[in-house]
Amino acid sequence: MNDKEKDKKSEAKIRRICIFAAEMNIRDRQILKIALPSIVSNITVPLLGMIDVAIVGHMGSPVYIGAVAVGSMIFNLVYWLFGFLRMGSSGLTSQALGRRDLSEVARLLVRSVAIALGIALLLIVLQLPLKWLMMWLIGPTQDVVPYADTYFHIVVWGAPAVLGLYSLSGWFIGMQNTRIPMLISIGQNVVNILASLTLVYGLGLKIEGVALGTVIAQYAGFIVATGLLWRYYGRIFRDHGDACVARLFRGLRPFFSINRDIFLRTLCLVAVNLYFTSAGARQGAVILSVNTVMMQLYLFFSYFMDGFAYAGEALCGRAYGACNASAFRETLRRLFGWMAVVTTVYTLLYMLGGPWIVSILTDEPQVLEVSRDYLFWVWLIPAAGAVAFIWDGIFVGITATRGMLVSSFISALLFFAVYWMSVGLLGNHGLWLAQIVYLAMRGIVQTVWYREKLKNNDLLG
Repeated sequence: MNDKEKDKKSEAKIRRICIFAAEMNIRDRQILKIALPSIVSNITVPLLGMIDVAIVGHMGSPVYIGAVAVGSMIFNLVYWLFGFLRMGSSGLTSQALGRRDLSEVARLLVRSVAIALGIALLLIVLQLPLKWLMMWLIGPTQDVVPYADTYFHIVVWGAPAVLGLYSLSGWFIGMQNTRIPMLISIGQNVVNILASLTLVYGLGLKIEGVALGTVIAQYAGFIVATGLLWRYYGRIFRDHGDACVARLFRGLRPFFSINRDIFLRTLCLVAVNLYFTSAGARQGAVILSVNTVMMQLYLFFSYFMDGFAYAGEALCGRAYGACNASAFRETLRRLFGWMAVVTTVYTLLYMLGGPWIVSILTDEPQVLEVSRDYLFWVWLIPAAGAVAFIWDGIFVGITATRGMLVSSFISALLFFAVYWMSVGLLGNHGLWLAQIVYLAMRGIVQTVWYREKLKNNDLLG
């Protein structure tokens, strides 16, 4: 081979490397474009509850704080069960967008919102038995019950806005747009602050004012989301409205099959989280406080990983719908690359700054002292839980929800088995061991499921 041929070969190799690098940069930008607004949204969501607690914390009685805490817990649990409205909408919409089937894109949103509003109406109609059940499960003290009752019967009327916004948010993510959900989350917090402060301190409504402020913020978010939908995507519904209505209830079987799997998977997650809290509570107030504080570090990590999971839903779902195998595989690789970066950063952060972070969350001397014995479990959380976050996003995007259900069910069973085998010997360390095993097993089972059940598909291989 002469020098000229060698030079041509080298130039061709360099061009291929440059093209590959450019494609990787494009994929990373796409991931971050979706992930970063989602991370901001995730961080702002808990602020709605924190704002309420901060306001009632200055009313002069701890029963108000207890009432808001109980009421918020009730609705967090109830709405969490219906998270399939967001996840189901996201995966199916991203696939329809990849196929450029705009009629199906429009139909998916109308169908999801209709089902969301139907569920919300059912919650309102059945609010009394729902309240009795949740009060029985949580077991608040008698002095808190009347105020929690008032809070519940006001905030339950926000169900149509909350569940409708679930459907809209999932649809926006499926359309590769996470900026709108971010803006809505920020706007809801601003409205909640202004409305609650006005009602509580301007009109003297106390717990009723806090509850009404929350409902006003929820409807404000839903109305703004609907307005932005029409502003940016109205043409889709104008052009495909007739086809959307004509075939609205076609394809319900896969829709309910996907959402059934997500609903049952969520039940497994709720069971583990509720039991983790109750098992800690049985060991006394100090252990309960330590576990609660340390779980905040897990939530802090999850806000970031969920952002990349949403990117997986949108980008993998769109590539899958478009039958674009190279885009799917490259997105898969880049998502796990970002997972490794975030996991490493959080592990180092918790190893080096764990005691300092805990001291920000609480200044109770006994809690700070006891937490030192358990901080090493927090170091393991990022590595144990990260894989499951990424697979969840990918599985939602390609609507492989059965794998999510199986992984959550097996992991939940293992959680209870490990806890009961180790609690007698290890105490609260046994509870944390069970939690870490549970987080890791979800990712392991999903990895096996992908390789055994999905990778034979030419697109996913």
